[in-house]
Amino acid sequence: MTGRSAPAVLPPSLRGWLGLIAALAGLVVVVLGVLYAGDSEPGTVDARIGTALYGVGQPWRHIALATDFLGEPVGAATLIVATVTGCLLLRRPRAAVIVVAGVGMTVGTATLLKSLVGRTIHDGNLSYPSGHTAFLTALALVVALLATGRLGLGRTAGTSLVLAAALVAGATMGWAQVALGAHYPTDVLGGWCTALAVIPATAWLVDRMADRRLDRMAGRTAGRMADAGRRERR
Repeated sequence: MTGRSAPAVLPPSLRGWLGLIAALAGLVVVVLGVLYAGDSEPGTVDARIGTALYGVGQPWRHIALATDFLGEPVGAATLIVATVTGCLLLRRPRAAVIVVAGVGMTVGTATLLKSLVGRTIHDGNLSYPSGHTAFLTALALVVALLATGRLGLGRTAGTSLVLAAALVAGATMGWAQVALGAHYPTDVLGGWCTALAVIPATAWLVDRMADRRLDRMAGRTAGRMADAGRRERR
């Protein structure tokens, strides 16, 4: 008896692929951080992409500002509360925990990396990696993992859904950050990869801790039942 009635947020069928992706994403974050440590100017790739995207006109600027708001404290808090509420209504408490813990760890990691890397933009604002991009990508990853579990998707379909959600969220927020001049394109890539590295690891850890807790509870229940049975036979 294991007592594992709550489904895992990180489906076993996806763990291998997402673990590999997380490792590669973490490597990209480190490599970019080393390359751009202490810089205050865009790289060659940044300059080319930034020139094409920066300074969009209306109505695209309004859309970019609205997207950027989703990563600001009020917008982010609203999204998190709505997502946690949805998880609880669907009776997925683990997913609710990962929304808070996973997204919090992702944003915290991005904030720490900014201080460590020291890359700046405009008036000395720390820029690598993009916290806005990391946040929205992390939230999309958790929602996609929840959907994968609810729909019972297999490894290929589940992995495709998770990566597609991460790509759409990261590209949308990344475009907004570059278009508004808040980040270099490589900052956006770093933020996207930060979420890809942190969320699978956090989901695996939460699942593992929850399973161990349920196992201990099941063991105590079985012990009490055995003791009661022995007392009845006396």
